Amino acid sequence: MGLRNGKLLAMAACVLALASVSGCKRQGAAQASLPATGDVAGWTRSSEVRTFTAEDLYKYVDGDVERYLRAGVRSAETADYKYQGRLEATADVYTMTNADGAAKIFDSEPAGSAKTADVGDGARLDAQSLVFRKGRHFVRIVAFQTLPETQAALLQLGREIARRLTD
Repeated sequence: MGLRNGKLLAMAACVLALASVSGCKRQGAAQASLPATGDVAGWTRSSEVRTFTAEDLYKYVDGDVERYLRAGVRSAETADYKYQGRLEATADVYTMTNADGAAKIFDSEPAGSAKTADVGDGARLDAQSLVFRKGRHFVRIVAFQTLPETQAALLQLGREIARRLTD
């Protein structure tokens, strides 16, 4: 009886250890899509990466959650950045169930006066934002100031995020 209980306890410990390692990998993978300070020249990540599941996305997306849920959002990661200490921006990476969901969100975004950009599978750039999709990911980067270098800086950060995204 004691040996059997010992084996059960050892098995339970292994299961917990595997679950813990698996959780760490998921968290690390999510954070890997948003560059750390020093990963992109001139950019500093000024906040921790915040992660939201589909179930708690309402805590981050104000009033537009249903659109993301209908498109099959699985999770969202967000972080704040500063470019050369002068330009503040927020980057959001939404991971969908499939590429069709990312395209659905991208296509539903107003284009306004934005021009197309060479990032991911489709992108639009305007004076203060870059939105793009790559595979099952939809990305939005919004700057809070308009400086002469805003668009070039957003493209630089966006291209690094796109490079990191894998399906």
